Amino acid sequence: MDGWFDAHNHLQDARLGGSVAMLAAMRAAGVGHCVVNATCEADWPVVGVLADGFPESITPAFGIHPWKADTISQSWRDGLAAMLEKHPRALIGECGLDRWVSSPSIEVQVPVFEAQLDLARETGRPVVIHCLKAWEPLIDALSAHRPPRFLMHSFSGSLETARRLLPLGAWFSFSGHILHERKAAVRQVFRGLPRDRILVETDAPDMLPPASHISHPLAGGINHPANLPAIGEALAGLLEMGPGQLAALTRANTIAWMNG
Repeated sequence: MDGWFDAHNHLQDARLGGSVAMLAAMRAAGVGHCVVNATCEADWPVVGVLADGFPESITPAFGIHPWKADTISQSWRDGLAAMLEKHPRALIGECGLDRWVSSPSIEVQVPVFEAQLDLARETGRPVVIHCLKAWEPLIDALSAHRPPRFLMHSFSGSLETARRLLPLGAWFSFSGHILHERKAAVRQVFRGLPRDRILVETDAPDMLPPASHISHPLAGGINHPANLPAIGEALAGLLEMGPGQLAALTRANTIAWMNG
């Protein structure tokens, strides 16, 4: 795996207009690999087909996003276990907890999240976690259910919160969204984390960076995953290192998080 490693995107999202063209543009820009995250049961087979078709470029992740916790079928956990068995390289996610939204409630989200943590522990799979404004219930769930390793994607918490998550098995990824002027506090967290626990991501088609860091513009405020090298160059500057150094560091960190 050479070049930049996008630790989190949603290449299956219809807003991107087609994964084949996206992957070609990513490779041309210097993005060698990405983790493509499903968010609901309907996503799982779509992401699975993508991963089977482009194994050199895609690692799949299958999960239930907290915003989708009220859409699950009665057999969702068995279905998720079957997807993991079918895809030995797959991760669990995107899952997590979110108090930024009022529905589904945190009471609905927690048991779905905890079930995915238990499955991660049983199968030894890393977990991709989304969290907004729900740090205490997140830490409670992680402490009780102890997955082997997990990634806090698009991390927006404080450095104090990060230090509580590190001994539980946390890595942290950051998108170009932190380059917006109003995100100074998150940039400070990015600078303050252990270098061996930071990853980079696009979260494409979301988390659009500032216009000055968009190399592949798309209509409608859509974030192209090939923007990652332009984003990475700016993130490298925050750490006073060269872009090649950050690409190599975050690629190694992503592989370490995935493989243990």
